[in-house]
Amino acid sequence: MLYYLLFPFHDILPVFNVIRYITFRAGMAALTAFLLSLLIGPRLIHKLKKMHIGQEVRKEEDSAQLYDLHRKKQGTPTMGGLLILLSIVSANLLWADILNKYLIIACLGTVWLGAVGFYDDYLKIIKKQSKGLSAKNKLAWQMFLGLVLGIIFMLDPNLSTKLDIPFLKDVAINLGYFYILFVILIIAGSSNAVNLTDGLDGLAIGIVIMVAIAYSVLGYVTGNALFSKYLLVPFIPGTAELTVFCASIVGAGLGFLWFNCYPATVFMGDTGSLALGGALGLVAIMIKKELLLVIVGGVLVLEAFSVILQVGSFKLRKKRIFQIAPLHHHFQFLGWSETKVIVRFWIVAALFALFTLVTLKLR
Repeated sequence: MLYYLLFPFHDILPVFNVIRYITFRAGMAALTAFLLSLLIGPRLIHKLKKMHIGQEVRKEEDSAQLYDLHRKKQGTPTMGGLLILLSIVSANLLWADILNKYLIIACLGTVWLGAVGFYDDYLKIIKKQSKGLSAKNKLAWQMFLGLVLGIIFMLDPNLSTKLDIPFLKDVAINLGYFYILFVILIIAGSSNAVNLTDGLDGLAIGIVIMVAIAYSVLGYVTGNALFSKYLLVPFIPGTAELTVFCASIVGAGLGFLWFNCYPATVFMGDTGSLALGGALGLVAIMIKKELLLVIVGGVLVLEAFSVILQVGSFKLRKKRIFQIAPLHHHFQFLGWSETKVIVRFWIVAALFALFTLVTLKLR
């Protein structure tokens, strides 16, 4: 919004000329989202406590050890994803080009998934339905979003149904109409991967921050004609604005981490995890770096894959591969402290993000 309000006056006040630079607006979006989180966070946490919207730690027969590790979290305010969403949307309304179609899609898609997560949290916490929104219904809403966006992306002249292969230049696979199914898979997969990772204080949001930093760089390169040509990356006009969007995720994430770091005073709930995971998937699709999501979000992929392997192994062989899934709980059962698991997973996530940026020069 400020882009349209202030930039027209740059001839009168040259200082407003800085608004035209995406790097400046990205930095301001990150700072705005961070400050909003710090400002609103305490009030929201107080409100959640007052409304008794707290984490329910259930004692399952097959996870008594997990209950012992986490029972102290009982009653900790959740649905803190509202704080993240509010900060992201507000920062983008202020600093992004609000008429940019890719930004609009990113924001609306994130809010959509946040609403799905909110309803899930509402059923579990307010309505006391322990399982919340069924897995089938949750997946159906994610798939519907993927279907709509898949069609939109296929009709976009700036995008294509081709998948660029990391590390290789001028090598791509054309999926044709199957690209719609691929979009559905990316959105549902990324959204649920963050949801599965959100099990320890600060773990998921810390990893999301690192992935968002990497994608802010990738988005800027993809939307910049000069840099994309130099790095042999397909140029997609307009996608550089997603740098502002990713920067707002970084700022909002850091602000939320202020309250979510160990010991957490608030959890994001499905409201935040589904929205953030989907947001990363959306950015990956729009800048045509879908396959890189497997690398940059390596920890998220490992977390989701550990659940798939565990469930599959138990159904087929009646045996578990891990002591418990997702993976972060497995390491807790091995004797690692919660903080050690969190920080070490952050380190690995940072290495994945750095390696992803290195791939730009490996082409």
